[in-house]
Amino acid sequence: MRRFDAEYLASTRRGMWEQREALSGLDLDGRTRILDVGCGTGELTRVLVDESPAAVVGVDADTDLLAHAREHAPVLAGDARRLPVLDDAFDLVVCQALLINLPDPRRSVREFRRVSSDLVCAIEPDNGEVRVESTVEDEGALERRSRSRYIEGVETDVTLGARARALFEEAGLSGVRTIRYDHEKRIEPPYDEPALKAVRRKATGAGLDSDRETLLSGPLTAEGFDELRERWRVVGHEAVSQMQEGTYRRTETVPFYVTVGRV
Repeated sequence: MRRFDAEYLASTRRGMWEQREALSGLDLDGRTRILDVGCGTGELTRVLVDESPAAVVGVDADTDLLAHAREHAPVLAGDARRLPVLDDAFDLVVCQALLINLPDPRRSVREFRRVSSDLVCAIEPDNGEVRVESTVEDEGALERRSRSRYIEGVETDVTLGARARALFEEAGLSGVRTIRYDHEKRIEPPYDEPALKAVRRKATGAGLDSDRETLLSGPLTAEGFDELRERWRVVGHEAVSQMQEGTYRRTETVPFYVTVGRV
């Protein structure tokens, strides 16, 4: 199972649920007990607590992340493939960007069905459909190239997205439906500290260095990695220059698919 630190989760999910219409099919007002599987730092857990009168519980295998999540709700340490929960214990079981990081997502969906008495929901991105628009001319094309190489090297299906529907149907869930929710992450003036840090990571090459092992697990060679890293440094320096002028803007659109099925 892939692991992430709290800083990464905060940066990728910041502002995701400012618009919450995509959760309307979960009947949050009518829930009594909700389980957030793979809750991480509790970004979705917090939203569930805000939107529902239910008792919300988060579960994650990473106890360091749970230290953050327990600020929002009670938490359990546990594996999504073997949940430490009784059958039918919750009337809604939900996960966000979890199945794409599991080597056997089918097994986890079956677990979700076991512990839910009513609904199961997975909110999963398709990382192959991510779009980037930037005032730096080459950034969008370079982002597509880097993402493609990453997908070739990663061991799990990070493009799962809408295809989570098939996993739900295989698990015996009924009335399965999927809607798309686009999460936009923007960098624009005035620049905050996370934006400044993201651009510095491009300019130094550190942003690509963190994914080096995954990138080299695919067909990308070490020489190809070095060339890609150098191109990112050039783009990063241009972004820094534009920031200094107050003209840099970047929008990353990540499509999430909200799949819901009934037990």
